[in-house]
Amino acid sequence: MRHPFARIVQRLAPPPLRRALAGPAGWADEVVFGSGERAVSQRIALTAFLIRIISAVIAYASQVLLARWMGDFEYGVYVLVWVGAVIVGGLACFGIQTAVVRFVPEYAERGDHDLLRGIILGSRLQGIASATALAGLGILGIWLLGDHIASYYVMPLYLAAICIPMLAIGEIQDGLARGFNWPDLALWPTFIIRPVLIIALTFAAIRLGALPDAVTAMIAAIVATYATALWQMLALARRARNVVPDGLRRFRPRTWVAVALPIFLVEGFFNLLTNVDILIVGQLRPPEEVAIYFAAVKTLALVHFVYFAVRAALMPRFSQYYAAGDRALFEAAVRDSLHWTFWPSLATVGLLLVFGQLLLAMFGPSFIAGYPLLYIFSVGLLFRAAIGPAESILTMAGEQRICAAVYAATFVVNLALNYALIPRFGLHGAATATAIALVLETIAVYLAVRWRLGLNCSIFHVTGARSLKRGTGTNGSQP
Repeated sequence: MRHPFARIVQRLAPPPLRRALAGPAGWADEVVFGSGERAVSQRIALTAFLIRIISAVIAYASQVLLARWMGDFEYGVYVLVWVGAVIVGGLACFGIQTAVVRFVPEYAERGDHDLLRGIILGSRLQGIASATALAGLGILGIWLLGDHIASYYVMPLYLAAICIPMLAIGEIQDGLARGFNWPDLALWPTFIIRPVLIIALTFAAIRLGALPDAVTAMIAAIVATYATALWQMLALARRARNVVPDGLRRFRPRTWVAVALPIFLVEGFFNLLTNVDILIVGQLRPPEEVAIYFAAVKTLALVHFVYFAVRAALMPRFSQYYAAGDRALFEAAVRDSLHWTFWPSLATVGLLLVFGQLLLAMFGPSFIAGYPLLYIFSVGLLFRAAIGPAESILTMAGEQRICAAVYAATFVVNLALNYALIPRFGLHGAATATAIALVLETIAVYLAVRWRLGLNCSIFHVTGARSLKRGTGTNGSQP
């Protein structure tokens, strides 16, 4: 194994610093050049996190520009409709976008290329069919209920429905890329290319004379979403040809659905749980306040990216080690996930609280009113980061039903708290409801992991239990 960082420290660092820098240099060599499974997981997590940092900067800059160009009102309309479209696009996959993360490495490891080819095609066909059906129902619903919807939301909602099929395809292709351990194809299209295209197309449209409103931004989002999804489809096809030989396809829809539907319940309730506050704020408060609230949420988005990066790297490992009954490697992966999630999250929250007012001021003077919300959000986010991607551990161990029950209960609590607190406390009530819901969800998931898997999945208890309890999948079999 090469050790370039260690050699650089040895040759260039002053003698007093060599010992102090030897540890970080060795870690860097292991992450960048190591071939072991832990090194690969670290490299994927680091790659995912770096991409998400870049995407966070791009996404944040694009939101700032949109807010500046459109003003509080139109920006509030746009973000509410776009968040709704992204949620529906994810729900329209019915869990298959995460199920493929489990099945792709399983089929590849077994050399079952017929099933591998089948799930690559079948997952996309299912996604496009279900998403198109949901989009059609949405258009029908808007047409029937148009008189009960604020006029400034109607046209953006129609445009959002057009986006849903390609949003779903993008979700599934992200899952396929993660299943193959291709983090660049899983992350670049959705988190780099698409937001850049949205902002570039919106800017071009405004310069050509279009109104700087939600309709213009949604049209740009449609073009960007379709272009990104189609490019990702071609890139995946080219790369897959190198690892999946041509041949017949076999399909196991019942097996895939049996795994995907519980995941759908888990991720569906999770998406609703993490976005319901924005939707209810949009229902109960004017668009200007939606804009302020969304800006505060986006400011803390980098904390979520830490979790996402660790989850993307370790989900296949959780499944692999658990299915093999390898307690030592499974618990080691859990310990890594806790440290890789909590400490970067804590550091990120600290930085964002220090510079929060400056960041919010970039949206416009009125957005500084959202700064106190950052402190409220931070409590829930850090509490959640203390157990790492624990729900992924449950999901990959076949305990999807427990995850779904936890998220469903937390969603109901969050919904009730938002409706109770927003009318009285406004945006502070929405942030408080979300923070309380995250704390309750964290406690419930922690207890579920300890009960079902015998693991103390907390940054404060990083040692595994004496034995690994084998859970069961949704059909009673091992995952």
